[in-house]
Amino acid sequence: MAQHSSLHGATHGRPYERRRPEETVLYRTIDEHWAEFCERAEEAGGLPRFVVREVEEFLRCGLLDHGCVRVGCDRCGFEHLVAFSCKRRGFCPSCLGRRMADTALHLVGQVIPEVAVRQWVCSLPWRLRVLCGYDKRLCADVLEAFVVELSRSYKRRAKKSLGLDSVDDALTGAVSVIQRGDSALRLNVHFTEGESSTEPCARSRWRLRAGCAKR
Repeated sequence: MAQHSSLHGATHGRPYERRRPEETVLYRTIDEHWAEFCERAEEAGGLPRFVVREVEEFLRCGLLDHGCVRVGCDRCGFEHLVAFSCKRRGFCPSCLGRRMADTALHLVGQVIPEVAVRQWVCSLPWRLRVLCGYDKRLCADVLEAFVVELSRSYKRRAKKSLGLDSVDDALTGAVSVIQRGDSALRLNVHFTEGESSTEPCARSRWRLRAGCAKR
């Protein structure tokens, strides 16, 4: 097995090493205090179900005794076990990091054109943040209102800066991300928006002129 592992590493780069979440400070801390924390939370009305599920799925993520697959190479015979991941969106460093990398690669390679992009952040009043955290329909409506208004602002500025008679047929492009937490692990719903700038490079300026012909 050691020989196969060495050959595998020499052929394909760094050999596979199983992630060991149970050895991290984050995992050990949550695992040690989670049960007691839940008991205290019950005295105050209990935790939301999605919070409980998030944490419990994290505590099973990457552990072989909670499910795994055996992966093998038909050529060299090298085998290893890969534990199932939780694939949650809360705070699992492994799953969030993988999703972040995959999403960024997809957006850069397949979605966002070669134009200047500006980042916008929509911060809400605290009371509305809590409501959006529990009401997905309200959260979607608030995000839509933000995107629509931002698009209108872009069109007005494009009309002025490019000297267009009308921007009725102009289309704007944006990528929205709903962020549910902050650095203090509080429920803090806010929106991050990536939208093409109204003062981009020469190429995107030409595209905007072509898409918004004067009337």
